[in-house]
Amino acid sequence: MTDELVDRVRAGNEHAFRILIETHKETVFRTVFSVLRHQRDAEDATQEVFIKIYTSLPQYKNQGFKTWMTRIAVNHAIDLKRKRDRKKEESHEDQPTESHLGLSDDVEALFFRNERRKLVLQKLDDLPAGYREVVHDYYINEKTHQQIAEEQQIQVKSVEVKLYRARNWMKKHWKEEDFS
Repeated sequence: MTDELVDRVRAGNEHAFRILIETHKETVFRTVFSVLRHQRDAEDATQEVFIKIYTSLPQYKNQGFKTWMTRIAVNHAIDLKRKRDRKKEESHEDQPTESHLGLSDDVEALFFRNERRKLVLQKLDDLPAGYREVVHDYYINEKTHQQIAEEQQIQVKSVEVKLYRARNWMKKHWKEEDFS
């Protein structure tokens, strides 16, 4: 049943994706919450996980959707927890007034980063096929050059070259006003 839904989502059926979300949202939420231990953060992260699932469906190989989906949720939650822990460490080093002033800046920066991410996702299909996966993994999934190289079974240098060429292609073909 899930593989049929996945195929329908890949074919562009938005209703099928809604069903997929409804079917698996509790599992994703519980998975994310088990790492983050914070209700609101887990709710936000659950939404972000489903965006990652949607954008990663072309790479899904129809081998255990629930396991694949859970791996994405766990990795995303761990990344968020690391970022949160890093921010806590940094805020302990700052003076209290500076950390309070930076809070609204962080929220604003996060909002604009998420908005830019949505725009990039919309434009991603315009990229030449050879660059699309590397750009998606690096900028959307926030993977390292090493992780991408291992997953694609290529050299790290090849990942760097692809990203360099993709950036040049984007500079040439995308306008700044497309992202504002």
